[in-house]
Amino acid sequence: MNIFSTPVFPELSNRWSALQQAMAASGADACISTVYVNVFYLTDTIYNGYFYLPAEGSPLLFVKRPAGLNGDGVHYIRKPEQIVEFLNEKGMALPRNLMVEVDELPYSEVERLKMVFGVDKLSNATAAIRRLREIKSEYEIGLLRHSGALHAACYAEIPGLYRPGMTDLDLSIEIERLFRRKGATGHFRVFGQTMELFMGSVIAGDNAVNASPYDFAMGGAGSHKSMPVSANGTRIEPGCTVMVDMGGTFTGYISDMSRVFSLGSVNELAYKAHQTALEIQSDIEAAARPGVAAADLYNLALTKVKQSELTSFFMGYRQQAGFVGHGIGIQINESPVLAPRSREVLQAGHVFALEPKFVIPGVGAVGVENSYAVHDSGIEKLTLLEEGIIAL
Repeated sequence: MNIFSTPVFPELSNRWSALQQAMAASGADACISTVYVNVFYLTDTIYNGYFYLPAEGSPLLFVKRPAGLNGDGVHYIRKPEQIVEFLNEKGMALPRNLMVEVDELPYSEVERLKMVFGVDKLSNATAAIRRLREIKSEYEIGLLRHSGALHAACYAEIPGLYRPGMTDLDLSIEIERLFRRKGATGHFRVFGQTMELFMGSVIAGDNAVNASPYDFAMGGAGSHKSMPVSANGTRIEPGCTVMVDMGGTFTGYISDMSRVFSLGSVNELAYKAHQTALEIQSDIEAAARPGVAAADLYNLALTKVKQSELTSFFMGYRQQAGFVGHGIGIQINESPVLAPRSREVLQAGHVFALEPKFVIPGVGAVGVENSYAVHDSGIEKLTLLEEGIIAL
């Protein structure tokens, strides 16, 4: 495989140029990336090794494995010390200020790179690359749009997966199987240490009341104390809901989508809360456009919640999430975040998930979640499917 001659080369070239502009702004002479999500963003492939970009010129790919990558810029190595040997052999200047993924790499790896290159100053590649990834190109939005379509097609089949007597864990297993058969990788990529999850979340009834240590909108006790989130074996009963929130891991870019299912009808409070969630979504759809503050969109949601007298159920019951939306992309938690203290402002190229949700004790979770792309003219919904409470 030669990444320098793939159809996405123009896309990659634009990313390299943008990164070089970020390097210039921080005074960095070179950037080195080894974290898989960033390597994927910068090369459209995953390899074990280092992506090295000088302040000017083309990148160099120093690869440990797999075998089979080729191209003028690809060089196989066993250890990072060989990068410096290569640069010296080619007469290339060594960086004095090196951009490194200091927010993601182990301390020992950062120190090793610092010693290998003999630099005293490091710049933060993690923050710089995340800022680049925040604004999606039309190519990236196309991948998220395709993921959203596959995501919705899978959800449309969920009622047919239900069998009497199922638990949320039983249904989750069938949904996971469906997603894998439709091409999902199942790899739920997150940034940082505040979240972990297998494929997504399926929560029935009062399992939605259970709080989770993770930074998700909804919780669930999980099937084991080592992963306290999502399905826990709660039986799907008449009058209760099942919220399905699986990650759309079809294209390397993760769409995000939730729908609510029920066995029979639910109580009046649950229907009221679900309708309020749809109204919040509608209000934010109308308001969201480039230049609008993310915090203002959160406050729109909160105003509607207070007017509906549903504050104690909003974004959780025992524990309430402090946001109503978040950016998505290669990872599920990118910028912008729709939260009260957010300083972010919507820009064309942002893609975010909007998820106004409520937890009603005795019933379960209600609400909706969809993925949206921000364009100059407004926003585009990428996950299209019935949004009412869907019968099983």
